[in-house]
Amino acid sequence: MSQLSGRVALVTGASKGIGAAIAKRLASDGAAVAVNFRADRTGAEAVVKEIVEADGRAVAIQGDVSRSDDVERLMKEVADSFGPLDTVVNNAGVYRPMRIEEFTEDEFHREFNTNVLGPLAVIRASLDYFGAAGGSIINIGSGASQMCPPGYAIYAGSKSALDAATRVLAKELAPRGIRVNSVNPGATLSEGTKSAGLYGAGSEFEQQLVALTPLGRIGTPLDIAKVVAFLASDDSGWVTGEVILASGGLR
Repeated sequence: MSQLSGRVALVTGASKGIGAAIAKRLASDGAAVAVNFRADRTGAEAVVKEIVEADGRAVAIQGDVSRSDDVERLMKEVADSFGPLDTVVNNAGVYRPMRIEEFTEDEFHREFNTNVLGPLAVIRASLDYFGAAGGSIINIGSGASQMCPPGYAIYAGSKSALDAATRVLAKELAPRGIRVNSVNPGATLSEGTKSAGLYGAGSEFEQQLVALTPLGRIGTPLDIAKVVAFLASDDSGWVTGEVILASGGLR
């Protein structure tokens, strides 16, 4: 029997990259998956199509996690499609490398609204949709919260805040049977990091990171999805409040 057979999962920001890999992995493990997207409907529908063609269950649902009204509607549409929630994956996130001399309030609010306010709003709204048995909330943080690379003051700050919220909410929600953990990717090759010019085509920056990574390569979205699938399953039933650095040893 599949690990997540009969379960319902919501993955935010799942139209591409790590989010898409998570949605597909949870579906392959038996979960019905709501594939959330903000603007990339084409990407989200492609993820749903791939899941359905593999005999899985999925639906694409639009919603901006930084907007509370969108989040409330998103939760209702998930419940209408599949019933009570078992797993929520807060993957939606944004970033922009920016030295402090370039700092703007607009960029601060853009990143914190999506990376911190978004997960908190999603978690708050989800509480009315979990079943009596509780479930699993998995936040996708970033290795930047520990590595603190130059140029990422806003992003690392937002992901550090998410680490703290993960630990707080694990304690708050434990009486409800809801576990809360975070998976923090290290250097990961995805559509987003490629389009930002960070990795791909053997860039000098990528080569430096590979040299610093004990396992000797850049991560993939599937590497992260496997950890998320574990946290969504009953095998992780005694795990909560953890921030798991999934980075191949890069610190």
